[in-house]
Amino acid sequence: MLKLHIPKNRMNYLIDRMQHQFALPMVEQGWEYHHKGRVTGLELIHGVEIHALVSDTKPCEVHLDMDQFEKSECSCPEEEYCMHMAAVIFTLYAAFARPELLLQQLRQAIRVKSRQAQTRSSAGPKTEKKTERLEPPRPEQLPSVWHRYFDQQFYGYSLSQQHSIEQFYNTAKESLGSLAAGWNEPLRSLYGLHVLLFVMRKMEQFYSETKTSYLSFYIETGCKTVAKQCMEQLNVLLPELDVPALAKSCSNALDDTLGMLGEAALNGKDSPLDWLVAYRSIWWRLSDSPQRVQRERKRLQLLLEKTSLLPRKRDALLVALAHFDVMDGNDDEARVRLEHLSKREARDYFLYLHRCYEDQQWDRMLTWLRWMLPSMQRAQQEELRTFCTYWMEAVNRQPEDTEWVDVMIALLPRTYYFYTAYLLKAHRFKAWIDLQLANRVSPLDLYTLDLKTVEEHDPSLLLPLYHQAVERSIAEKNRSAYQMAVRLLKKLQAYYKKLGQTSIWEDYIYRLSARYSRLRALQEELKKGKWIP
Repeated sequence: MLKLHIPKNRMNYLIDRMQHQFALPMVEQGWEYHHKGRVTGLELIHGVEIHALVSDTKPCEVHLDMDQFEKSECSCPEEEYCMHMAAVIFTLYAAFARPELLLQQLRQAIRVKSRQAQTRSSAGPKTEKKTERLEPPRPEQLPSVWHRYFDQQFYGYSLSQQHSIEQFYNTAKESLGSLAAGWNEPLRSLYGLHVLLFVMRKMEQFYSETKTSYLSFYIETGCKTVAKQCMEQLNVLLPELDVPALAKSCSNALDDTLGMLGEAALNGKDSPLDWLVAYRSIWWRLSDSPQRVQRERKRLQLLLEKTSLLPRKRDALLVALAHFDVMDGNDDEARVRLEHLSKREARDYFLYLHRCYEDQQWDRMLTWLRWMLPSMQRAQQEELRTFCTYWMEAVNRQPEDTEWVDVMIALLPRTYYFYTAYLLKAHRFKAWIDLQLANRVSPLDLYTLDLKTVEEHDPSLLLPLYHQAVERSIAEKNRSAYQMAVRLLKKLQAYYKKLGQTSIWEDYIYRLSARYSRLRALQEELKKGKWIP
């Protein structure tokens, strides 16, 4: 099959024309012609025109104009855009990716467009009224009205190999974010928050709708990447939001925002986003609005009284309700409430660790860390890293580190890197060496700077580490392993010399060569090192 590579933007233009101007039967027939290899003689003319031949009952000449597609034509008798044009586009697409995936994407898009057209034609004048273009957001409107405008701007937007979640994230921020440029604070910041919430809401929708799609892994990976960006952006936006000012001057807009966040955070859906962080962060800023807080607590308690709650939703409600205990300073009551969770997730409590860090409440932080410890055994590595980082901050303010060391040992081997870094920082070099020996780590796999630090303190501590590595290399019984052993022996000899223990080294190398006298290749390597005659 002849493949002609054209620029990606030109290819995207052709795909867009297929999606909007080709009938589905023509697209499917075009796929058949491409699949059977009926497209030949592809040529690129003047950089924007494609000429090709498609075999049918008689050869059909196809001309595609990639600047003005309406000028494209085919020599067949079809009056609309035909299967021969579609076949040529599929053949061109083969230089980028698998055409069968493009076929699936086009089928979905064309069917959705067809259903929407049928709905509009059958609904009559009422629907026409409803689908009128909305005006851009205004400061006096409620945020829910802004979201209707956002939804209309991205109506029918779907993800594909050409339209990634990253592209949607950037497009939405650019096209919607500037609409409130002339607004006064704090509404402008609130609007910026809602643009981000809209992106998060749509991303959750894409994530849910494509779980059974052939692009599910591709989209799920993109959603998780963008979700992390959204949460980072949220951590920037929320502290800048003047919530007390909103409570006074834009009370309805704030209540609308809280309602939307509550709906997203408390539904218990599987999501790549941590809506509960947004929900709890904004409520934390409302400690000066006791009536609002009291109403929300009562609402959560009423929801929890329902007997038909799914475990995930019940857990979300418990975490939200416990947050108001934390806001009141009743951490113990919050933890008692959280003991009823069906599944304790470590990431739900990093919000409290961060607040303790900001307020330098080290004892309070340690209490949360101790309570979180049982859930860390099954936490993701990134969560474990965050947990250890906060505990290192807390332990630096404690008179001794016994508890921290016990925790690191209990969580080994997952805490190996945190524990080794701490031991070096605390100048516990003997414990550091013992840890490497227990994990059978070769000095060749350790950082040179770390070894140098131990060497400057006491070179004798490194001797057992090198002895163990030499024995393990010899046990592999192959030439390359013996050469590795010789490298280690040279370093070992240098340490003995530095310590003034040359006689001990000579006795060791003599006994080593005698013990492995039957390993001819090893003996040859020892001779090269000039340790035996």
